[in-house]
Amino acid sequence: MGYLVSFMFVFLIIGISTILEKKKIIGSEGTRKIIHIGVCNWWFIAMYYFYEPIVALIPACFILINYVSYQKNIFTAMERREGVKDLGTVYYSISLFILAIWTFSMGRPEIGLMGILIMGYGDGLAAIIGKKYGKKPFFLNKEKSIPGSLTVLVVSLIIAFLILNFYYDISLGKGFAFSLLIAILASLIEAITPLGFDNLTLPLSTSIVFYLITQMI
Repeated sequence: MGYLVSFMFVFLIIGISTILEKKKIIGSEGTRKIIHIGVCNWWFIAMYYFYEPIVALIPACFILINYVSYQKNIFTAMERREGVKDLGTVYYSISLFILAIWTFSMGRPEIGLMGILIMGYGDGLAAIIGKKYGKKPFFLNKEKSIPGSLTVLVVSLIIAFLILNFYYDISLGKGFAFSLLIAILASLIEAITPLGFDNLTLPLSTSIVFYLITQMI
């Protein structure tokens, strides 16, 4: 059932995005971000249905599916069309695969939840906000904007604070301090990472730092 729900969920998001693109309700970049943000919520399905790293078979399948789509332009709604080719969708699935094996093996999928949600919502919303309001490029990376980086900071802070306080018995002060640390790291990593690669660097780095923080709680 977990496999069935997982594949139905992902393909439903891709299908809805494809329809929106074909009807020209949303542009190609918008549909990419709907998929980017929507698919990260699959982690909640994984946490509900699975208790072992066998769950990694699902993102493993999408590593192959996304690579074939990238080569053949099958799922146009999730491929970049601005003259820039990158393997961001493949890196996205690789991050899910690595974090699924690591965190489900420990029996602590909330560690992976941190990185995946920051990648999905933080990076996804940063691209939307940055494209609309980012008139000035970020000095660390001309491909990124200051409003986009601030979006990553704020969204990551909220996500980190909620996860820390939901899963761990921690004071609000410490929770905020640790969350701010994760958020600053996330915004810097997202800002300096080349296009597409942040789907690897952002979730993996924030999950690792989160794991180290939990060792101190």
